[in-house]
Amino acid sequence: MADRVDSPVIKHVVTVLYALGVSALATGALGGFWMMIGGGAMPVHGWIAMGLGVLGTVGLTWLLMALAFKSHREGWDDQVNNSLDPGRDTGRED
Repeated sequence: MADRVDSPVIKHVVTVLYALGVSALATGALGGFWMMIGGGAMPVHGWIAMGLGVLGTVGLTWLLMALAFKSHREGWDDQVNNSLDPGRDTGRED
């Protein structure tokens, strides 16, 4: 049973469900705030659009952070030629 909990597929599914939960909570909070400021009732299409927007933002943030961690972990940042970087010490004196 412990092997199934540690599997990458289960962890991925839990991560996706967590993102969907955050998206649902954010959509509900934004809808509540909209009603609180007197924005009127939002139609179903508005809820769908707002939910997709929040889900897209959370998903894009998750993806970009995963790429940043992967890049750092695999050393891609160290392989860049920064010889033109003005803050980089090149070892020569002008």
